[in-house]
Amino acid sequence: MDIQKTMANFEKHGFAVSYFATKEAAAAYLNEQIDGVTVAAGGSMTIAAMGLQESLSAHNTFLSHANPPQGMTADDVRRAAMTTDVYLTSANGATTSGELVNIDGAGNRVGSTYFGHKKVYFIVGIQKFEDTLEKAIFRARNIASPKNAQRLHRKTPCALKADRCYDCNSPERICNGLSIHYRKLYSADTEVVIIGEELGY
Repeated sequence: MDIQKTMANFEKHGFAVSYFATKEAAAAYLNEQIDGVTVAAGGSMTIAAMGLQESLSAHNTFLSHANPPQGMTADDVRRAAMTTDVYLTSANGATTSGELVNIDGAGNRVGSTYFGHKKVYFIVGIQKFEDTLEKAIFRARNIASPKNAQRLHRKTPCALKADRCYDCNSPERICNGLSIHYRKLYSADTEVVIIGEELGY
């Protein structure tokens, strides 16, 4: 993967973009950029691996539906998270030509990447990049989603082996909505943070 060319392609599509060789360097950068504001994140193993909830909570108000504050349900947090100053997410797939792909079950994660925030960060490990949009979608459906379904202990065909998408009709299916960011949306500043390590699914 040509990092400079990939970054240039995201910039052509209106995104801010930054690159860090390690998750530690990326986490330090994000802690410098995000200070004294409200922050939310979708379920992301990339964000968890970087320890961002712990570090950002020290100097921001951080909302996560995985850890609802006392008196709030997970759904309460999902709704409140739609209007924080900053939203953090990863991507299930990305392209070297400058597109981002996500799949969601409830819709809160993909919804928050479209509207409601002053700043959105996509934090993406190097293994998630493909050279075509078709491959990025395939990756999201057949690599990321089965692993996430297995991690969440869902009763879906893909979770049994975490090998591929079976396009099931299970009520516990987590791939109900597909999101593609072709370009930066008008509604928020959006930055793609590329990390030169394999992170998340």
